[in-house]
Amino acid sequence: MNWDQIKGKWKQSKGQVKQQWGELTDDDLDVVDGKREELVGKVQERYGIAKEEAEKQVSDWETNFK
Repeated sequence: MNWDQIKGKWKQSKGQVKQQWGELTDDDLDVVDGKREELVGKVQERYGIAKEEAEKQVSDWETNFK
């Protein structure tokens, strides 16, 4: 699924995002609001990882998103 589809279904996607990254809060997900770069930034911030690693995690999640 491409990111435009994920963004279009953001309300439904939030549950899967929380399963993947449990440290993200509902407020974080409201700020992300379906924006990929915002999600990468929040994952990076909450988990204290490099941007490249956060980008990889989001890409892997995006590939497996159903």
